[in-house]
Amino acid sequence: VQLQASGGGLVQAGGSLRLSCAASGRTFSMYAMGWFRQAPGKEREFVAAISRSSIGRYYADSVKGRFTISRDNAKNTVYLQMNSLKPEDTAVYYCAAGRSPVAISPDEYDYWGQGTLVTVSS
Repeated sequence: VQLQASGGGLVQAGGSLRLSCAASGRTFSMYAMGWFRQAPGKEREFVAAISRSSIGRYYADSVKGRFTISRDNAKNTVYLQMNSLKPEDTAVYYCAAGRSPVAISPDEYDYWGQGTLVTVSS
């Protein structure tokens, strides 16, 4: 599976962005999908995850109520809608695909996209 993340950019605090992650191959629906982020000088951290059927959705406490993860298996795409953005959301955002039912640990993911930069100005 190859993953291509897009949608990052520069936005003011309080604004919104929608990230997309397009997957190659015909087995997208077999993978749980996750979003992670890494800020400069910090470790990669979990943001959100969604199960294969979209029934299970999980969020980091720091983004709960502001971010929404969704997926369209017909389009082989997972999304991350980010609202009420804060400067501390600034990071490179990565999408990932994993065979585990759904996971928050990066170790559970098998494939990673290249990342897209989100910068939130104050």
